[in-house]
Amino acid sequence: MEGWKISVGSLSEDVLNRLAKMLDNATCGWRQLASAASEQPSLRCSESELTSCSLQVLSATGSPGRTLLARLADRSCSLDFLCHCLRKLDHLEAVQYLTTIEMMRITVQPQSQQAKVGSRVVLSCRAAGPPDLSYQWFRGKEEISDETGCTPELILCPLGPGHQGHYICRVNHGEKCIFSQWVHVRLVDSADSSPGCSSTLFPGSASGLSIIHQPQPQTLSEGDALLLECKAKSNPPAQYEWYRNAEPLSEHKTSSLRIPCVTTAHRGEYRCKVFNFYHEMWSDTATVTVGPTSITDAPWVEAHRGPVSPGSQEIHRSTCGPGMNPLKQRVSQPPTAKRFHATDKVALLIGNMNYLYHTQLCAPIADVHELTNLLRQMDFKVVSLLDLNWQEMHSAVTEFLLLLDKGVYGLLYFAGHGYENYGNSFMVPIDAPASYTSEHCLCVQNILTRMQEKETGLNVFLLDMCRKRNPNDDVIVQPGLLKVTANIVFGYATCVDAEAYEVKRQNVSNGIFINFLKQRVCEDEKVTVMLDRVAEDMGRCVITRGRQALELRSNLSERRCLTDQIQTSECSASFSARNLQWAVAHVLPTSRYLPFDCGVTVQLGYAAEFSNVMVIYTRILEKPADIVSCCAQLSDFPGDVEIDLKKSNQETLLEAGSLLLIKENLPLPEVPSLYSRIRGLQRLRSELTFTVCLHYTYSNMDEEILERKSVTVGKPLVSKLNLHKPRPPRACSSSSSFSLDSFDVPECSSITKDFTSVDSNTWPYHAQSARGSSTNDSAASSSSPNMPEETDCHELGDTLNPPVVSQSFSHSQVDLQ
Repeated sequence: MEGWKISVGSLSEDVLNRLAKMLDNATCGWRQLASAASEQPSLRCSESELTSCSLQVLSATGSPGRTLLARLADRSCSLDFLCHCLRKLDHLEAVQYLTTIEMMRITVQPQSQQAKVGSRVVLSCRAAGPPDLSYQWFRGKEEISDETGCTPELILCPLGPGHQGHYICRVNHGEKCIFSQWVHVRLVDSADSSPGCSSTLFPGSASGLSIIHQPQPQTLSEGDALLLECKAKSNPPAQYEWYRNAEPLSEHKTSSLRIPCVTTAHRGEYRCKVFNFYHEMWSDTATVTVGPTSITDAPWVEAHRGPVSPGSQEIHRSTCGPGMNPLKQRVSQPPTAKRFHATDKVALLIGNMNYLYHTQLCAPIADVHELTNLLRQMDFKVVSLLDLNWQEMHSAVTEFLLLLDKGVYGLLYFAGHGYENYGNSFMVPIDAPASYTSEHCLCVQNILTRMQEKETGLNVFLLDMCRKRNPNDDVIVQPGLLKVTANIVFGYATCVDAEAYEVKRQNVSNGIFINFLKQRVCEDEKVTVMLDRVAEDMGRCVITRGRQALELRSNLSERRCLTDQIQTSECSASFSARNLQWAVAHVLPTSRYLPFDCGVTVQLGYAAEFSNVMVIYTRILEKPADIVSCCAQLSDFPGDVEIDLKKSNQETLLEAGSLLLIKENLPLPEVPSLYSRIRGLQRLRSELTFTVCLHYTYSNMDEEILERKSVTVGKPLVSKLNLHKPRPPRACSSSSSFSLDSFDVPECSSITKDFTSVDSNTWPYHAQSARGSSTNDSAASSSSPNMPEETDCHELGDTLNPPVVSQSFSHSQVDLQ
């Protein structure tokens, strides 16, 4: 059937929504469909795209299945291939539905025409759909009943005055029908119909073709709908072809280009070619920018980041200067510039807020979230973690180093408390004691040394912390030797012996540094050039002028950009292992339906906020008519994870403690949902088990009834990596304590074997959420988590000499209220 060759996007909204409901399940649903569709490379969904689909469950009206179908439609998935995939899944209900619905779609629309008396005019209308379609032509309200009016082509010959007027075609199948567009047939003199000459449609124009509506530039967030329109007056009628970045979009051949659910893959320069038999014209270029869903663009209310030193003052401003204005994100590269590439791109983002013995911070959650989204747009495999203690930070960095290899781009971002002593920068864990020293912290320069041993192509450190001197720490650490690789870039949020500030908005705070960085980080420029522009933007901000300035240190000798493409090396087993690590660490529990004895069905859904933060929602799907009130609440979580009981089982994400989706302005749910936010998944030692408590009341009873069901969902996200377990030490001269020397990346020849079984040493690679767990050197270590034993090996708590630069940047302490 001709209709089966059409794109999935041609299906009606009703059909797609009904199909999506069939796919929103765990056993034979959208995830399995995405896996089956990946046999065609052009239809393969990335992990970030699958995560985006899963996040739809956070909206009461959201549908992961509908979002996946939109992505398949954008990639020109045919209806025939969709049915093929559904048959592979044995999804008989969906296959039967698609094969029995009566789909009709106009594929060729009739076009208005002008012709001379006595000439021959053919109006064509063709439709795709079930067999035995029939056609009816009308002139105005009058049906054309002869045999020429019952075919897809209406032939008017010889053309006479009685043929002039408006025509429409109706396509029928049984009791259903669809109509074509109206067209106009008019008689003209010979001079008017001469090709290449001016006609009455185009007074004063000799082209016979004129664009009357140009496509307009657009700035969108992921998940938004894109609509570009290009309209023309033409004689003969115009045809349309759309192009993105000079590449034709074969599925878009009408005056409107529609993409219902955009992703960052849709960014680019769009143009439309308008042409007819004689002429051709190009529309203006419309730049489409697609960024992640941002937190908010609310005005600045106040700024105060980091503990205020004696004599300093908090900053209160309502607006920033012109430096706050975002600039165009992508800058054209000079055609003569040499392009470099990465063998892979990996980032570790840590945001520490809830300190046990120090000032609480607010901005790291938003900073890490936004930077994660931006880096993922540039194909970075991002590990994002919140609130790690000493052992968890060591584990996180150690496992991060396992992802590095020759030619890999490595990026480390830290937001939280920090300090700088003797040119070395230290990141402070959340469990650092009140009078902490380098022994309780992680040294940035030591991490850098370990990264250099991996022969990485680019090392970028972005440290959003204070760089004040730590009066409690008088130890001068002697770091190890650093290779001269000319590939290091430091971006410090503030200068030496200065603080870094945060800006409080309505519900979310941002660090000053990230607020400017997020406007520039995706620019296709050398990293140092991009950061220089960030520094200039910060310098124009009224809030921080004279208080906080970005400081850069670099020995980068090549034009390396964060936007450089990835070209996997010949040692592809290493690349495969990293992707396997990423996939394992970001698997969410599958949604499930819980039937209760009273006849109520409860849906459980999950979404990842970070690698170690998960949102669980409950929704009542079915209930008997005699039950007047009903809700499902969660309780009895294990003590390993963190959950605020006052904020659990809330009706909105904001009330549940999530600040990341407030811009979405979630609509009032058709079916009430309750949200609970689980933090600290990196500390989960066994399977996650909790209880679903169903509270309901019958219409003839006043007393509330309670039913309970215990649920076990395995080890979600990074908890399954068992990062709390000590790693076996490598042969080393030291006698004890945690050491990065204990953890080496497997050789290329054995890495596939090492990771086929996905053991506890694997680490998340590309995701939003990850789990940090404690890693001690030896099993006999008795030190507290924040006080490692002394060792002769280089520890993360020690300092290393910085690279070519003479100064080092530390991350200022951030004080959020």
